[in-house]
Amino acid sequence: MTASQVPPPRIPGDIQPGDDVHPGKPVVVNRYNLGARINHWITAVSLVLLALSGLAMFHPSLFFLTALFGGGQMTRTLHPWIGVVLFLSFAGLFIRFWKANLWKSEDNTWLRRIRDVVAGNEEKLPELGKYNAGQKFVFWGMSILIILLIGSGIVVWDQYFFQFTTIEQKRIAILVHAAMAVVAILVWIVHVYAAIWVRGTIGAMTRGKVTGGWAWRHHRKWLRELVARKPGAGKSAAP
Repeated sequence: MTASQVPPPRIPGDIQPGDDVHPGKPVVVNRYNLGARINHWITAVSLVLLALSGLAMFHPSLFFLTALFGGGQMTRTLHPWIGVVLFLSFAGLFIRFWKANLWKSEDNTWLRRIRDVVAGNEEKLPELGKYNAGQKFVFWGMSILIILLIGSGIVVWDQYFFQFTTIEQKRIAILVHAAMAVVAILVWIVHVYAAIWVRGTIGAMTRGKVTGGWAWRHHRKWLRELVARKPGAGKSAAP
């Protein structure tokens, strides 16, 4: 076998384009490239706008929220289109990150030691890839919720799809849409709280970088995989 026939080394599923380690003091680790960060924030802003516009139409006491969108009729018009943006944007995130969110044996251990997770006893937790079990629950949960939301939303989008569904189907879809929206909002709140709780997480999604110490503490397996692809960086990757 010639050198040109040697297959390239397999890249672990936890590693995405742009992930890299830069030795130094301190060690800097690229966690999200610019495209991933833009994709994430489009998804996040779309979800917030959907929540606000949806709540505005959910109950009369929340109707004042329609002022954020130019009134009741404009809110009703914009809401489904924002939903389309959310669906397409999250589809981009799904394509980027689904491999890194596949379940691993260490995720079971992480769940069994959830008390140590809450207490911050990182030394008692297994070495993790790019995402922990909690983050994976959020990822797959939102994947299912967004599919249910876009599906039920299309059923009640009478401007374009009225003739394709029955009144009974619309009634069921409205209930499903409202219930899934509430669950999605709760999942989003948990996601934001966890990002604030683990210092450095929000910076990873704004600047795209974390310190070597942060990666070593929270996602050591991922850091090791990155270092293994960078000869000579092993000694400088750990804090």
